[in-house]
Amino acid sequence: MSFEGVHAPLVTPFKSDGEINHELLAQHAVDLAGRGLSGLGVGGTTGEYYALSFDERVRTFHTVADAVGGKTTLTAGINATTTRESVRLGLEAKSAGIKALLVAAPYYAQPTQDELLQHMLAIDDTLDMPIMLYNFPARTGTDISDPLLEELLKRPNFAAMKESTGDVSHLHHLATHFKDKLVLSCGMDDQALEFFVWGARSWVGGAANFLPEVHVELFEACVKRRDFVTGRELMTQLLPVLELLERGGKFIQYVRVGCELAGKQVGSARAPLGGLTDDERREFTKIVQPLLRKGS
Repeated sequence: MSFEGVHAPLVTPFKSDGEINHELLAQHAVDLAGRGLSGLGVGGTTGEYYALSFDERVRTFHTVADAVGGKTTLTAGINATTTRESVRLGLEAKSAGIKALLVAAPYYAQPTQDELLQHMLAIDDTLDMPIMLYNFPARTGTDISDPLLEELLKRPNFAAMKESTGDVSHLHHLATHFKDKLVLSCGMDDQALEFFVWGARSWVGGAANFLPEVHVELFEACVKRRDFVTGRELMTQLLPVLELLERGGKFIQYVRVGCELAGKQVGSARAPLGGLTDDERREFTKIVQPLLRKGS
């Protein structure tokens, strides 16, 4: 199991009545699995896991695993407000055939670092699956500290971390203090080039739902060829899109419109999230369309 490469955290398509469009979810997974990505994630932030019921989340695991299991690396996001719920979701993901997990701090609960350690260890004890940690304190309210990370890395299943603080100095810190100890994954898309310069070998990017080839091109230029001149050129093209996603306050809505521009009618986000204004949609369309590849 490797967390390296570009992984797309799948959007959850909704029908006009708000129900999940499982047929389109399966088609979307099959399409992306054939476009150079290293893996797909089910149940992440981009998939609006927090807006889905337990049963809905479980069914999405099965939909994607049935569609592309064995064809690409699949990771299940099992974040929840309690350890019990996270473990239940992990057991369901494992039963569906998914081989790896994405685990963040339980949101809203704000556990102490020792409580978070016990949470993570309980997941590992029960599930025994490769784990990518997800450090996103702006969403969860809790940071994954150095002492906590050191403890977790004593166990082989804790193999990677998606770093989403947005703090470049913290990226520097992780890249220098935890070099060769874990796979560092870019979780702040508009900083992808900086991550690769500092040795990251993984990228979990929401915009890969609609611009997979450009993401792969950037990764291969920087990580595989160490060609940062080409990497900077590619990042310059991508940056207006990624900045809107990360800084525009409507990440999910932009990803959904991006999928629409790429020919996937994935529907609107679930309330309370709304949509883009006409001006936002017009500006986004202008910067996305030149990046769409044949087949998008």
